[in-house]
Amino acid sequence: MNKKITNILKKKNKIKIVSLTAYSKNIAKILDDYCDLILVGDSVANVLYAEKNTHKISLENIIKHSLSVRKGVKKSLLVVDMPKGTYKNKKVAKKNAKLIKSLTKCDAVKIESNNKNFEIIKELVKFKIPVMGHIGFTPQFKKKFKIEGMTKQKTEQLLKEAKRIEEAGAFSIVLECISSQASKIITKSLKIPTIGIGSSSHCDGQILVTDDMLGISGFYPKFVKKYAFLNRVIEKAVKKYTRDVKSKKFPSNKNFLNGTKY
Repeated sequence: MNKKITNILKKKNKIKIVSLTAYSKNIAKILDDYCDLILVGDSVANVLYAEKNTHKISLENIIKHSLSVRKGVKKSLLVVDMPKGTYKNKKVAKKNAKLIKSLTKCDAVKIESNNKNFEIIKELVKFKIPVMGHIGFTPQFKKKFKIEGMTKQKTEQLLKEAKRIEEAGAFSIVLECISSQASKIITKSLKIPTIGIGSSSHCDGQILVTDDMLGISGFYPKFVKKYAFLNRVIEKAVKKYTRDVKSKKFPSNKNFLNGTKY
C-alpha cells in the first residue's frame, strides 16, 4: 500500500488529519508544508468557473488542474475527485480512474456515494487504485442541501452506507454536512478515517475549500471559518496599482529592464 495512505490510516483515533483543496501549483506548494491530504476537488467548477454546481467540470479539466497541483505537492497525499458521470459503471470508472492516476500521478481518487456504487469502489481497489469515499450531502447526486443524519433512522442508513464503502476497500471517507451525533457514531464505528466538512469535530480530520477559508470565493456557509480576508488584501493592492498607473508612479525607473529607459 502507498506509504502516504498508510500514514493517513495510522492517524485514525490519534492525530487529526488536515486537508484542503487546491487547483494550482502555487496554492498546492503552500499547502504541502501543512496538509496531510490535498484534494483536487470538483468544487473547482464553482470556485474557478463560476458554475452553480459541480456537474459541468470535465475529466479533461480536472486532469489539467491536477497536473498543475502535482507540481506543487511533494509530501501530502494527493487525491483527485472523479467528476460526475466518469464512474457510472465499473468499466467506465476503471478506464477514467486509470487515466487520472497515470497522467497526474495522484495517490488516490475520490468517489461520491449514491448508495449504489460500492462495486465500482471494489473494482478500482482491485486494480490498485486507492479510493476515498464520500457520503452525506453529495453534490453530484443531491440537488437540495440539507443536514444529513438528524434522526436515528437516517443515522443508521448513513452508517450502513459508510460500512459498505469501507468493506468495498476505501481507505477513508468524507462526511459532508452530517449531524454531530451521526458523525460521532460513524467515526467510532469505522476502522478507516473520516474527513469532515460541516460535520463536527468528531471526525478524524477536516477539509475545507481553500478559497472559502481564505475569503476569496464569495461562498461562506456557516461551517466555513474564514482564516483570512484575502479579498480585502487583493482589493487594496489593486487600488494602489490603479493609483500608481494613473499618477505615473508605475513603472518607475527601477522597474525598467536593466534599469534603462528605452
